Amino acid sequence: MKTKLKELRASLGINQTELAKRAKISRQTVSLIEREEFMPSLLIAMKIARVFDKPVQEIFQFDEEELG
Repeated sequence: MKTKLKELRASLGINQTELAKRAKISRQTVSLIEREEFMPSLLIAMKIARVFDKPVQEIFQFDEEELG
């Protein structure tokens, strides 16, 4: 999975802690997602997408291999 999370966060001028507060998730989760070490659940992905007012697919891209 690839993510545009770091770029989107920078475009809003917010740090990981602020994104975590707005999405009601932990800062550690934001960090792991940005480093592509953690694949978020659908619920977490939706919470993050809501912060940026973008569709989930615009923030998270899955490789064909991951989709099976």
